[in-house]
Amino acid sequence: MFILTGAGSMVASCFGACAMTAVCTGLGEIMKRSARLAYCLLFVLSMLLAWVLRDFAQPIMEKIPWIVRHDFPEDSDAWYGKQAVFRVSLGNFLFFSCLSMALVGVKYKSDRRGTFLQHGGWMIKIVLWLAFNALPFFLPNQVINSYAWIARPGAGLFLIVQMLILLDFSHTLNDSLVGAEEERYLYLLLAATVGCFLGSLGLSALMFIWFHPSGAGSCSLNVFLITSSLLLVAGYSVLSVTSAAKNGSLFTSSMIGAYCTYLTYSALASEPHDYPCNGIGERITAASGSTLVLSMLGTLAAVVWSALRAGSNTALFSTAGAPEETGEPLLETNGADEERGEKAMDEFEPVAYSYSFFHLIFALASMYIGMLMTGWGVGAEEKDLIDVGWASVWVKVAAQWFTALLYVWTLVAPALLPDRAFD
Repeated sequence: MFILTGAGSMVASCFGACAMTAVCTGLGEIMKRSARLAYCLLFVLSMLLAWVLRDFAQPIMEKIPWIVRHDFPEDSDAWYGKQAVFRVSLGNFLFFSCLSMALVGVKYKSDRRGTFLQHGGWMIKIVLWLAFNALPFFLPNQVINSYAWIARPGAGLFLIVQMLILLDFSHTLNDSLVGAEEERYLYLLLAATVGCFLGSLGLSALMFIWFHPSGAGSCSLNVFLITSSLLLVAGYSVLSVTSAAKNGSLFTSSMIGAYCTYLTYSALASEPHDYPCNGIGERITAASGSTLVLSMLGTLAAVVWSALRAGSNTALFSTAGAPEETGEPLLETNGADEERGEKAMDEFEPVAYSYSFFHLIFALASMYIGMLMTGWGVGAEEKDLIDVGWASVWVKVAAQWFTALLYVWTLVAPALLPDRAFD
């Protein structure tokens, strides 16, 4: 028996060493192409770890003496799973927050912090990442519960950043297509606008079928959410073509409308699957394991994409741009002086994006994942699924309304505050 136990430990150690080698090798190859992709891989691994521990953490965490479950009304399996998710979320929040603070003020590629901390030192960073993921499992419950309360507004801030990125992207794309000299881009703009509006109407019609099934009662809440979504889309679409909206456009309204309609669908789909008005819930409950896996992977991929795009789009949140280039030199220079000047200019070449802001977004995304997998801290209402429960429903409804109000403000703000610039 002792021999078998020792052999099992040796095999486990070998597997751990192989996994560590594979991660280091993979990150090394990815890092050569893009440091951002390497950080995304670390984030994805953490999300998958949190996902697995959420459903299978109880046998492990019951053996940790300082993680004590008190007499909560919550199911023990769900309680341990929620604690595991929060601890992985906290570990990644600390990892990315430390990198964000360490890289504050890096503006030029010559800064050694950018060379080593952002693009190099991967062996050290992987060890630190593993340490940060393990550290929260040595902390008492009180610390984790406090982090859960802090993570709620942090996750909400991540959603707000997502909305700002969407608004900026839609305005930028609209200006690019309108400013294009070729007529085909205008036809593309028209087709995209019509497509987004038709997609919103079509999805709304399907929602009336899926989330207001016959025999389920009035389903007044679902009817109200779908109807209010349609009215919001119609309202700010009409507003965008009036004289009150100087920067309005139907294309931007159609994109925001499609996003708000999707949020409504996502909110209704997050209703508990035993809720009579959730017609999709019964089908998903009976779905195969592969369908559930694909659904969860799609949700996690959307979070990674949002974090990567938001972290790389620093122009929207920065107040100062890159240093302006100077004109022609006042005095002529010889070859040696010119070469020294080029080296000096290379030292002051600005970085492509804010390293500190990039890691800050991933820190907020770590909080968001913690909320997403635990039903925003009130306990997951469906085992083996994520983002299901009434807390998730109302968070998405609030996000939809906030997005609509934010877009309406961008339309009317130039008219209400004519003395301020809204470029």
